[in-house]
Amino acid sequence: MISRRNAIVTAITGLAGLRATRAAFAKKPSPVALFDTDNDGTVDLAEAKKTASDLFDKLDHDKDGTLDIKELQGRLSRKDLSAADPDNDKTLTKDEYLAAVEKRFKAADPDNDGTVSAAEFRTASGQALARLLH
Repeated sequence: MISRRNAIVTAITGLAGLRATRAAFAKKPSPVALFDTDNDGTVDLAEAKKTASDLFDKLDHDKDGTLDIKELQGRLSRKDLSAADPDNDKTLTKDEYLAAVEKRFKAADPDNDGTVSAAEFRTASGQALARLLH
């Protein structure tokens, strides 16, 4: 017969294991792993722009060469869209989108080494950049 104490210990151990398993599955891959095409452990501006360009093409569902707020799917707020939209037509061309990516890249690269590391992607600026890349 199992004692009450052993039953409680077994239950707690099982819950801890379940929590660890959930945490492992919940972790997203690092943006560096997703966008680092030359496998140097960082993302440079060329890699970011290539990724963003490919994403732009996927998001442009109506194939009109622009992204509106709906097609951006939350990657930019209305305020950010307005700031990135110099012609004020409420859409972004690929060049305007890539300019926004470059601006966010520079913000995510505070040491100005031309790359964004995994640690830099974990900052608010790095996360804002990552939203424009995937």
